Amino acid sequence: MPSDIETFESYRPLLFSIAYRMLGSAMDAEDIVQETYLRYQNANKQDIQSPKAYLATITTRLCLDYLKSVKTQREDYIGTWRPEPIRTDTSPSQIVGNRESITIAFLVLLESLSPIERAVFLLREVFDYSYAEIAPVVGKREDNCRQYYQRARQFIIERRPRFEPSSATQEKLVESFLQALTTGDVVTLKDLLAEDVELYGDGGGKARAIRHPIVGRDGVVRFLVTGIYRQLPPDIIMGIVNVNVIPAIYFWQQNRLLCLMTFSMSTSRIEAIHNILNPDKLMYFQRQNSLNRKNDW
Repeated sequence: MPSDIETFESYRPLLFSIAYRMLGSAMDAEDIVQETYLRYQNANKQDIQSPKAYLATITTRLCLDYLKSVKTQREDYIGTWRPEPIRTDTSPSQIVGNRESITIAFLVLLESLSPIERAVFLLREVFDYSYAEIAPVVGKREDNCRQYYQRARQFIIERRPRFEPSSATQEKLVESFLQALTTGDVVTLKDLLAEDVELYGDGGGKARAIRHPIVGRDGVVRFLVTGIYRQLPPDIIMGIVNVNVIPAIYFWQQNRLLCLMTFSMSTSRIEAIHNILNPDKLMYFQRQNSLNRKNDW
């Protein structure tokens, strides 16, 4: 019979997956999972019929409580709030799971849902829980959970991209974008971007970033050339890495990650650029990749 620790560790990836998608923060998700472990450790195991159900319930409820407590913080966030990125090509498959549900663009959509809608939608759509299983987790009746799910699903369907590019197309677009950005190739940049492309900056008041989105190809290209290309220091290191299952560009200087530039793409164009510069949001990614050692890339 597995020990309590072994039982918990077998479900850790699932718990992290739930918490990360709920919160959009890997660091906070880790804290939630650790708190779940402490509660599981102190629980009377004879009262627990299903460790998986018990642990998922504790994790989800802790996330709901956390989201209530940070509501004001996120409303007062300086600039555009974006989820905390994680590297997914080296993450366990249990964490990546449903690939679409871990993209930056999808996590941004989830942020527009109420916490309870988010919990019900994720448990049903991503983790395949039945309404009978979801109801006690969120403390609602099954019919209420169906309503929450349908409302959330309709919201997501109306706003999610209709056509997702293949992995090969994504890689080609980002490789071409990086080449054009590092050479200041305006023509190619314009060709790679959708006409109504949007550019967001997430500095959180702790790093220099645009506070309001730039919308439109001409404005975005102007910013890329004047705000990035012409101001790149000579010792900057740039490259491509898999972030939330989509190729992204990293900016690294003097053993420190400065920015992750992530993308939302259609079948042939870049639809949105998300520049994540808040150092607090880069800590988990930097720890994942040991960015203090150049040979890791």
